Amino acid sequence: MTTLVPPKSLQELVDYLSGDTKVKVAGIDVDGVLRGKFMSKEKFISAVSSDGFGFCSVIFGWDIHDTVYTRELLISNKKNGYKDVIASIDLSSYRRIPWENNVPFFLVSFLDPDTKQPLNVDPRGITKIASERAVKIGRECYAGVEYEYFNFKETAASVEEKNFTNLTPLTPGNHGYSLLRTQLNKEYFNDIFDLGRQFRIPIEGHHTETGPGVLETALAYTKVLDMADNAVLFKYLTKSVGMKHGVMPSFMAKPWGNLPGCSGHVHVSLRDSNGTNVFALAEGDSKEGRKDAQYDDTRYVSQEGEWFLAGILDGIADVMPMLVPTVNGYKRLVAGEAFWAPNAVTYGYDSRAASVRIISPPSVPPSATRLEIRVPGADMNPYFALSAIFLLGLRGIEKKLALPCKPIGLLTVDDKASGEVKRLPTSLEAATQRMMRPDSVAREPGMFGDDFIDHYGGTREHEVRLWNQAVTNWEVERYLELV
Repeated sequence: MTTLVPPKSLQELVDYLSGDTKVKVAGIDVDGVLRGKFMSKEKFISAVSSDGFGFCSVIFGWDIHDTVYTRELLISNKKNGYKDVIASIDLSSYRRIPWENNVPFFLVSFLDPDTKQPLNVDPRGITKIASERAVKIGRECYAGVEYEYFNFKETAASVEEKNFTNLTPLTPGNHGYSLLRTQLNKEYFNDIFDLGRQFRIPIEGHHTETGPGVLETALAYTKVLDMADNAVLFKYLTKSVGMKHGVMPSFMAKPWGNLPGCSGHVHVSLRDSNGTNVFALAEGDSKEGRKDAQYDDTRYVSQEGEWFLAGILDGIADVMPMLVPTVNGYKRLVAGEAFWAPNAVTYGYDSRAASVRIISPPSVPPSATRLEIRVPGADMNPYFALSAIFLLGLRGIEKKLALPCKPIGLLTVDDKASGEVKRLPTSLEAATQRMMRPDSVAREPGMFGDDFIDHYGGTREHEVRLWNQAVTNWEVERYLELV
């Protein structure tokens, strides 16, 4: 049986690949899309023996459809000739692709070719920085991701032939948690779970969700970089398995205006050097709760956990493009079902109406205490979303921030009218403008810094410009005849 334990040395790697002729490698662009290729085994081993191998920087100079950005950005541009960056192979990411003849697969991180330092917009590099900042205060970041996604009886060719309209859902009707609907496409449904396990992406929960052909999958809780890797690779897994079964899964946040959107909920916590969840209360406080909690909703969360929560609430509006990176993603937030959240700075104990849901005793054991950030959609880049959440939380701990508002259960309609409830940006354009302000929390040195924000902000401005230039079906149907 092929081992799934990553190689720990060059010789062990050579032994692992003794029966192979090629290896697949991939890195991640700013949209969370895998960009990669096959390499001969010999070239791959040579690259592992050195700093890595050259990879065209244009993946940081063009958008999700390979169109170069509207204005020249820092990493890859005409002036520098779209020069190579260094792809550094991460041996710990080793797995084999079970639906592709068990070919070995590795992820790469991108380095500056001159300094050999992590590229300041590389998604994996950003997540490593967030992890390292936690390590400096004796903490380790843990996370989980849940995806909701539509599934269609379509192919890339068929949706283009249909002009992306009148698509056939995998199953009809709204049937959340249905045991019957999964029987209709059980090979596809079960392959996602079973091949995911073989691909080193353990799944905790897998079921139907409300909406025609909608599934929800919860990925197993783990260290933050592993979680971000798993979240990106889960999309690759699902889309690849879908091709085998004639199914097209979509992680678009809001494909249809009259149906619920697709979330990418994120669960987070911190652990100490002993592996103890530091959001949980000490054993002596676990029965009655913390007497100095700011509100009852945080009574069973540690002081450190409360500071972490306050950090998220304090800065979340300034990092929205990292949580909701697409034009379409904001359609999910402004839909009618989101009265209080996730389009406002809100939180609450076990509240699915809030932007941040507190999960703590008495509904779960102390060891499972965590925060669920419900703002991101399934279209998020998980590296940027997770990094933003942890960097904000760590900033809250460092500054010992107080909660900036009362919990959602205490809010009233008058609070909303008076402005006490702070709204999140409701478009990518507004979110990008806020993120790029000189005094944005996102620009702080302990957060993402200027270089990242200037580059990533430029990519989002490009996306907004394309949207502003587009003429939609809605506009034609509304105005063509009558104006």
